[in-house]
Amino acid sequence: MAEIGRRQFLRGGALATAGAAAVAVSGPEARAAVAPARVAYPANRLANIADLTVNEPLDVAYPDDDAPGVLLKLGHPVEGGVGPEGDVVGFSTICPHKGYPLFYNAEDRTLNCPGHFSRFDPEAGGQQVWGQATQNLPQYVLRVDDDGEIHAEGVDELLYGRLSNVL
Repeated sequence: MAEIGRRQFLRGGALATAGAAAVAVSGPEARAAVAPARVAYPANRLANIADLTVNEPLDVAYPDDDAPGVLLKLGHPVEGGVGPEGDVVGFSTICPHKGYPLFYNAEDRTLNCPGHFSRFDPEAGGQQVWGQATQNLPQYVLRVDDDGEIHAEGVDELLYGRLSNVL
């Protein structure tokens, strides 16, 4: 292993920190320009905006009947949210860790796994906030038409148990 001097080590650390800071301050415009990774399943109608109540999950299945999921109306705009208020999101309800079915806890507004206690935050794009899972919860790419119909048009991650990105 090559030895490096103290000044060279500090200079490298300073450059890495400056690069990370430049990425962090690039703003929402730059982040919006990067398209999220997504699995393009066929579009499917899931529900209507009128079917949703704030903080009450609506069970759905996407992209097929073997893939349970949920739609949530969160009551305030969130990243990835659709609808008039930008507050409707959808997620797979199969834990990406070991495939246990998730349940929604309305009190702390998280999706929880009874198997190994992973918890996911739907207000943060399904980000894991606790537990054994090693990836975030797959989120549906949603669209709402002029009649309030909610359509799923893909998923941002591979669904648990799927060996490929196709049906």
